[in-house]
Amino acid sequence: MKLPTIDIYSQKNLYQIFIGINLALIGIASVFYTYNIVESLEAREKRQLTVFAQLIEYQANHTDLTEDYTSLFEIVKENIQQSRIQTIILSEDLEPTGDINLDLPTNLPLAQRQVRVKEAFEEIKEDNPPILVDLLGTKQYIYFSDSPLLVQMRYYPYVQLLSLLVLAFLAYLVFSASRTAEQNRVWVGLAKETAHQLGTPIASLMGWIEFFRTDPERYPDEYTLEMEKDIKRLEMITSRFSNIGSTPTMKYEKIAEVVGPFLDYLKRRISTKVELTFVNELDTEKTMFLNRNLFEWVIENICKNAVDAMTGVGAIKVRMFALNKQEVAIDISDTGKGIPRSSWQKVFKPGISTKKRGWGLGLTLAKRIVEEYHGGRLFVKSSEVGKGTTFRIILRR
Repeated sequence: MKLPTIDIYSQKNLYQIFIGINLALIGIASVFYTYNIVESLEAREKRQLTVFAQLIEYQANHTDLTEDYTSLFEIVKENIQQSRIQTIILSEDLEPTGDINLDLPTNLPLAQRQVRVKEAFEEIKEDNPPILVDLLGTKQYIYFSDSPLLVQMRYYPYVQLLSLLVLAFLAYLVFSASRTAEQNRVWVGLAKETAHQLGTPIASLMGWIEFFRTDPERYPDEYTLEMEKDIKRLEMITSRFSNIGSTPTMKYEKIAEVVGPFLDYLKRRISTKVELTFVNELDTEKTMFLNRNLFEWVIENICKNAVDAMTGVGAIKVRMFALNKQEVAIDISDTGKGIPRSSWQKVFKPGISTKKRGWGLGLTLAKRIVEEYHGGRLFVKSSEVGKGTTFRIILRR
């Protein structure tokens, strides 16, 4: 029995929505659950202070205090101390008469202690409404802060939400890295297999050329020379595919001698209705660190993409110039149908193609070759729908 498979790549948006909804539900449930805990803690702490106030009232209004009362009073006070609830007792004129958990030195002079207690009162007076204590007609007020546990619980759901977001972000990174690694393995395997498969027909074609040369009257040299150029071209393509996934050999090349002759070769192999011009504003001796075969592939992919955008009729202009002492720019402009601004980044993603039979890998490979192997940049410099597009390559010495 064939087991069902889950295509997590084609259903990427569905999985993102599913994960997002679950994270949102977990976050909402956490906030409400913690909110209920916070309310319960608040009520419990208020009850503790209310009981404490009642015991103070009872102590003031009764002179016949029993040992049980004294024990109960100490237990309630100890609970307040263990909860680390800062508590201040004030008279009607807001003069301190007692405090708990203020962490003041025991040997502090009375005047200084009163000042420190008032400072603490200013910090906690807004935390909770005061509790009234009636001492035989004399009123006192108990002000109290929230316990550290209660404060932590208030912030807990936000910490949990942040943790969930971090985990979601890490999961996204792992997923993206895994997907990219898998794509790279597929590309590398396909490229090397293509290079391997091209070897046999190339060897056969070379044999046919040698055979044609044995009968120059029947097969003129001009034919065999053109065929030989195409075979060399196939060998170069094979070399390109072999370099995918490997560290290419880089060396300093005269950039004008790389781009110019290749455009001449390309010009004879694209539509005659496409005008291809090359403008070199660099010193002819200007050198750049690159791999010739791979960089020619970049130029070819962009130019062929331009030919397709113009449906075989139009003009391509390649302009090469210096941006500064360290950087060289190559602008490749066409008179094609243009690219909407919202798609300027998308055109470099694999699978994006305007051709019915296209794989959408040309610009993707070109960008990878420029940026990963040559340390440069490839991007859409400008584009206007119905008028054309300009791609810019930036190489750094």
